[in-house]
Amino acid sequence: MRANVTRAAEGFDRRSFTVSEILRMQDAGIISDDENFELIEGEIVPMQAKTHVHELIKSALNIAIVRALPERLWLGVESTIYLSADTFVEPDLVVYPKGVRLEDVKGPNILLAIEVALTSLDYDRGLKTRLYARHGVNELWVVDAAQRRTYVHSRPAGEVWRSIVERGPDDALTSTALPSLSVLLGPI
Repeated sequence: MRANVTRAAEGFDRRSFTVSEILRMQDAGIISDDENFELIEGEIVPMQAKTHVHELIKSALNIAIVRALPERLWLGVESTIYLSADTFVEPDLVVYPKGVRLEDVKGPNILLAIEVALTSLDYDRGLKTRLYARHGVNELWVVDAAQRRTYVHSRPAGEVWRSIVERGPDDALTSTALPSLSVLLGPI
């Protein structure tokens, strides 16, 4: 049996993994539970350590969402979301319906996903936004932690978003999934 192979940008073949294989490697101790990475279309993508600014913004958003969260919804913090057989992501925050087991949450179940980015802004605004759109996530916020700017994506269609609105640090962030949510990311 031939292993799954992807072709890297420089033209060399790479071994492609599935979610199931990664979970088995974690169970066997090959990959440590404390390693921080995502599986993007079969490739392991290491994630940077979080910074103070990243954590401040994530905490402010977490508090605001918890206050606005209706009883029927759940908030996940850095929860692993299995988008497909070869892709899992760990958004900083994710809102989805209660009653759906985390392992069963798929794109259309995700009412709001939030990625807070400092060093990974290009990656989060590029490949990650296309992945979230492709898998039918309802709304995605990509927060530029350095500038306190938020890119609010809604209405996914294929690999694109029909609406992308840029909000500044003094603009209220709101979500159709959470009608009572209104948060500013100015000075925290």
